[in-house]
Parts: sequence; C-alpha cells; structure tokens
Amino acid sequence: MVIFEGLTSQLLQAVASYPVSSFALLLAAVSSICWYIRDSSTVEAFSLKHVLITGCDSGFGNLLARQLARRGFRVMAACLTREGCEDLERSASPRLKTLLLDVTDSESIRRAWRFVSREVGERGLWGLVNNAGRSTPIGPCDWMSLEDFTKVLDVNLLGVIEVTLRFLPLLKKAQGRVVNVASVLGRLGIIGGGYCPSKWGVEAFSDCLRRDMKRFGIKVSIIEPGFFKTNLTQLGPVEADLRRLWTRLPQEVKSSYGVTYLADYLKAQDLSMSMLCSPRIAMVTRCMEKALTSRFPRTRYSAGWDAKLLWIPLSYLPSCVSDVAVSFLLPAPAAAA
Repeated sequence: MVIFEGLTSQLLQAVASYPVSSFALLLAAVSSICWYIRDSSTVEAFSLKHVLITGCDSGFGNLLARQLARRGFRVMAACLTREGCEDLERSASPRLKTLLLDVTDSESIRRAWRFVSREVGERGLWGLVNNAGRSTPIGPCDWMSLEDFTKVLDVNLLGVIEVTLRFLPLLKKAQGRVVNVASVLGRLGIIGGGYCPSKWGVEAFSDCLRRDMKRFGIKVSIIEPGFFKTNLTQLGPVEADLRRLWTRLPQEVKSSYGVTYLADYLKAQDLSMSMLCSPRIAMVTRCMEKALTSRFPRTRYSAGWDAKLLWIPLSYLPSCVSDVAVSFLLPAPAAAA
C-alpha cells in the first residue's frame, strides 16, 4: 500500500511538472490511439453472417453486395428489376443470392421477408442495409405537386421504415446491424422536392431506432455520402424531369422565374455536379462495410471529401451563413426581391 501511494505521488508530480499544453497534447494523442484501436476492432465469423441489401441494381448497393461476398458474408442482394438480379448472378460469388424487392410495395416486402427467413433460419439476420433510393423529382419547391414529394418519400423514407420494421424480429435474433443510407442533404437542405425531407427523415428515424434497439443488442448506423456519380446523380434523367416540371407550370410562375431561368438552372446544376460528383463510390461502400464489421460501429459515417470539408461543416454554421453559401450554387429568379 505504501509503495502504491509512493508511485501515485511520483506520477502526479511528473504530470504536474509538464506544461499544461504538453499534457493536453499527450492526452489527445493517447485518446486518439485508444479510439483508433477501438474503431478497428472487428467481429468474427463473417461466413456465418447474413446481410440483406436493398437497391442492388447498380451503384452503392451493387458494389457493396460484391464486396461483402468477397469478404465471406452470405449476401442477399435485393434488386428492383429482373435485369439487376441477373447481372449480379452472372458475375458475383456463389455466396451471393438475389431477390426482387420493391420497397414501396408491402406484398413485395412480405415476399422478401419469407425468402430471407428461409435463408437465415435460427441464426437471424446480421445486417440490413437500407440503400434503395431515388432523387427525382428535384427542383424549386413551387414547381412541385404533392405527388412529386410522395414519389421520393415513399422510397427514401417510408420504404426504409417499412422494410426495417418487417425485418426487426430477424435482426433481434442475431443482435445485428441496421445501416441506413441518408445523405449530407439530410443535414443541409439545398434542393427542393422530396429528397432532402426524405433524408432528414432517415436521420431522425435512425436516431430513434438506435435508442430503442440498443437494449436488444441491435446497432444502427447512418451513412452520409456527399455527391457521387451514380444513377441518382445522372444529369440526363434529372434534366429531363426538370423540363417536365417546367412545362406544366402556370405562366404566372414561369414569368416570376424568367424565360432563361430553366437554362440557367440546368447550367448551374451541370457545373456543380461535374465539380462535386466523385466516381469513387467505394468510399461509400467502405463505410457501409465498416458499419457491418466493426465491433463498435459509429453512429454516423460521412463519405466523400465534399461531405467532410464542405457540407457537414456548413451544416453546423448559422443559417444566415449557410444560406449565402448555398445561394451561389443556383441562379436567382427574375422576380427575386
């Protein structure tokens, strides 16, 4: 006891002899090392774990399905189309199985649940990745109808909620993971339409789900990608849909924006997408994989340098600052005050 007290006294004296700044740096370094070790710790036995991924026809979901199969997971890749299923079946591992799933169709979700239940058995479902999504219609809010909003919300938010609720019993069996794909636009509203509201909703649903499921051993992570080159950001379909919205507008609304506004909007969008969209979609799927394999998964994973250095920092600034920054991305209407 006396020896212990002596060592403690010497340690306190040594710490006290260091300048406060040096001690703070030492503490920060030790904390960073501990965090890195904890963050790098992974679960085991991938070959015994089943993962269901939605939206695997292309993009993030398609790449993640192949990626996890190579790691040894038993992957069930849900596609919207038969062509998507056939593409994965031709080129993927035998550990990967495909199924058709429309996340806006309750009967389709029930069929998927029956398929997954047979595959996982008593082990349960280790991972659910809610990746399916759509971006259009997007544009100024007063170009939209309620139907335009619901088209996006049905897939990006209500689809996520219904799929998750259906598969929670299987996730509880495995004390598994839910990985929900949101967006940096779930933090910062930039474009009108249903996309930003749907991703804000995914963030809120995920936070509530994480707290409710913690006692059951289920961990919930949110992926917040920046701008990446996928089918959701292809300029052709986005521009075609904007033209559709413009042509149906009342003349009074068109006049308030000006005759050149649509062309200016398309040019601005083309410029911003070409500057910001990254082709390196593996940056996103690595975050998804980390959320599924880490022993202590993070609550949120941001993907892309634009997310880390621009959008997320901007989301923490006062609204008056972020509003000015965002205003540079799009043209001003002719009748703007």
